[in-house]
Amino acid sequence: MINCLGLYPLISAPSTIACTTHVISLTSIVRSKQYLATQKPVNLALGYRNPHGYGFSFGSRRSIHERVSSHFKGIAVMTDDKSTMSSTEEDLENIGIFHIDPSLKPYKDHFKYRLKRYVDQKKLIEEYEGGLEEFSQGYLKFGFNREEGGIVYCEWAPAAQEAQIIGDFNGWDGSNHQMEKNQFGVWSIRIPDTDGNSAIPHNSRVKFRFRHGDGVWVDRIPAWIKYATVDPTRFAAPYDGVYWDPPLSERYQFKYPRPPKPKAPRIYEAHVGMSSFEPRINSYREFADEILPRIRANNYNTVQLMAVMEHSYYASFGYHVTNFFAVSSRSGTPEDLKYLIDKAHSLGLQVLMDVIHSHASNNVTDGLNGFDVGQTSQDSYFHTGDRGYHKLWDSRLFNYANWEVLRFLLSNLRWWLEEFKFDGFRFDGVTSMLYHHHGINIAFTGDYNEYFSEATDVDAVVYLMLANCLIHSILPDATVIAEDVSGMPGLGQPVSDGGIGFDYRLAMAIPDKWIDYLKNKNDYAWSMKEISWSLTNRRYTEKCVSYAESHDQAIVGDKTVAFLLMDEEMYSGMSSLVDASPIVERGIALQKMIHFITMALGGEGYLNFMGNEFGHPEWIDFPREGNGWSYEKCRRQWNLVDTDHLRYKFMNAFDRAMNLLDDKFSFLASTKQIVSSADDDDKVIVFERGDLIFVFNFHPENTYEGYKVGCDLPGKYRVALDSDAWEFGGRGRVGHDVDHFTSPEGIPGVPETNFNNRPNSFKVLSPARTCVAYYRVEESQEDDDNNSLVGVEETSAAADVAKIPDESASTESEDIKLDGVKETLAAADVAKIPDESAPLESEDSNLDVVKEPLAAANAEVTKISGELVSVETEGINLDKLEETIVAASVESEVVRDKPEDAAN
Repeated sequence: MINCLGLYPLISAPSTIACTTHVISLTSIVRSKQYLATQKPVNLALGYRNPHGYGFSFGSRRSIHERVSSHFKGIAVMTDDKSTMSSTEEDLENIGIFHIDPSLKPYKDHFKYRLKRYVDQKKLIEEYEGGLEEFSQGYLKFGFNREEGGIVYCEWAPAAQEAQIIGDFNGWDGSNHQMEKNQFGVWSIRIPDTDGNSAIPHNSRVKFRFRHGDGVWVDRIPAWIKYATVDPTRFAAPYDGVYWDPPLSERYQFKYPRPPKPKAPRIYEAHVGMSSFEPRINSYREFADEILPRIRANNYNTVQLMAVMEHSYYASFGYHVTNFFAVSSRSGTPEDLKYLIDKAHSLGLQVLMDVIHSHASNNVTDGLNGFDVGQTSQDSYFHTGDRGYHKLWDSRLFNYANWEVLRFLLSNLRWWLEEFKFDGFRFDGVTSMLYHHHGINIAFTGDYNEYFSEATDVDAVVYLMLANCLIHSILPDATVIAEDVSGMPGLGQPVSDGGIGFDYRLAMAIPDKWIDYLKNKNDYAWSMKEISWSLTNRRYTEKCVSYAESHDQAIVGDKTVAFLLMDEEMYSGMSSLVDASPIVERGIALQKMIHFITMALGGEGYLNFMGNEFGHPEWIDFPREGNGWSYEKCRRQWNLVDTDHLRYKFMNAFDRAMNLLDDKFSFLASTKQIVSSADDDDKVIVFERGDLIFVFNFHPENTYEGYKVGCDLPGKYRVALDSDAWEFGGRGRVGHDVDHFTSPEGIPGVPETNFNNRPNSFKVLSPARTCVAYYRVEESQEDDDNNSLVGVEETSAAADVAKIPDESASTESEDIKLDGVKETLAAADVAKIPDESAPLESEDSNLDVVKEPLAAANAEVTKISGELVSVETEGINLDKLEETIVAASVESEVVRDKPEDAAN
């Protein structure tokens, strides 16, 4: 039985803890057949404040629940809060979200109102449908379903006067297949088998033909169709519904169980169609066989698939859905998509679906909008008039108060979870759902009145609560993410606490901040305080998925982070056979730093869009009239990262290492996050996340020797990940085998006497434009060089998996003969990490002389460092001693890391 609050008392949060505020700005997204004008960025301060003004007012928005019974147990249109079925006032008084954020208490009436609406709606569903469990299996009643000896087809079309089913099976003549309508607007027909065979053959075309009030007959694709195709030989041909019921021998059988839910999602956002190296539409099976291994090799644990639901206009990026239960036929059949998901599960990857329930395509002939023939909202999937149309997206807006809309959308979620084994969803356009104004031309300032007023679409809020309740009841380990730019408080709180129930929200302010910096500020004007504030600025207990760039930031007219940094140099300056230009060196360094600090500090999950892990250049431009219907920029140039002499491989290797670091230390899932220093003069940010210490030096020029870093726990620290390492295209300036011993700071138990409010500290070398993560070495851990977390074995093994068997095809267009170069570079690359002595064996005479004194010096340094704590009480001047030790260590590192200077 699905409960999710149901009739039981609300669960209260255990403690009262203040939450931070959040600044969010709107990001432009392509939604229609034209690239829409972007909304102007707006600021949102979200979180813990003393709200002013009046609380929620119900005003005059009142009506009744119409309760009816039918063949399908219940059809009701909800347009109001007046219901004879309600939860007790006692239950509604004990709302857990107020314990988490007491400043929401002035809006208790709003929360009580929407919770009452939610509970009452669940009761109605239980009374008339048997509960959410049965209600959400509408696809077993509507659309085409096999029964003993025939097929039953049902369609909700209250405005139709007559109806027929037509298709290939009856020569598109429905005169012998008239449908019957019941008093609730549901048309149905039973089509018996012929000679033991289905009257409608599998994979044959079908449509719903009906006559509306003015006497006109129209043909529409069935609303619950499970597959839809278009004639590829006809330009702009309309889609046809396809009866999809393959024989058992042709149905894909899942072989692998769902992988366990990760502690924190590391999400690879992907568009199957544009995942090919070639300028064409890729298939589900090609993506499964060629792209999924790359994703796994880069240590992602989750794939988020875009554009799965059928959409007639490719350039809508999948956001103008026409057929909600149908797999996009451009990339293959439903069985092909099942193969992809099963393959992902076999690799340990969870698969999320980008689900669009915020609006529907405005198309009439091949979309759900075709069922709207001028009837009232009560008899339509959509609102009428302006309320039913999104003027920026050129799309239709659902009436979430309609019983059959709830059945349709909730069943849609269950369909994708159970039929295709998706592991969760990313809900698109949630802001548009939450408010009657859809966020258009609204500057969210953070005043709670903006979230809890008559501008809030409570019908949509109730739907989202029901949706999250259903999803987590069907699949407790599901991951559900909301794309909301408004910052609605409680969006990421459980329904049982009065929230809307999402697991995560997208941290949409972060990429906007990076774009602002890259476009409008020179490097010396970057504010470390502002960067760290933007990354940490999120509501307490509401988890976020952070990202530096998603598909939004690469849409035509904008650029990826790498392209913003390096622009035309990416066409001519990415060869590692020559020295990097200052632009390329800066670009690669900042690309790594921006992605890493976003991951480490920006949320409880991380997202990357396909190709950005290696700095994919240019923008995404889908084939459209404006570009001559070209696929040139609607693909991924994997050859760039697969070509050994190009610098793209360095950014890809660092992305892989970032994810591996979280695999080992689970810092994304940690609630411990402390920024101890954000120095605008030094341009350095130091913070702790989980058990790791992170040091980011954004200064364009300054390298700091013996830079003091605060930390929590005392002990010995070593490098866990270093963006300046050779294998990541760096200069190798930071020693990975150097032990950093802590010193106590201030008076124990008196934080204000500590260094940057941390009880311990150690000193590091921090080169300009680098980031380094340090881990604490446990006493039981062996003190040897194998502790390196980004060693050759792991990096090389992952790289081998990432490469698709035939890389030659991707480089055939290049004039340079790479075979010889590749072998040379491969040997050189291996030689660079972390044992640099190998490529210099011919210089043994020089290095042997240098290495022995260095080893002795290092041993002495370690010995002295280890004795620091014990001699502290003896009055020795430790500061000067430490400075000497650090200088000695740095000098040692410079010689070791740059052996070519040994002779000097």
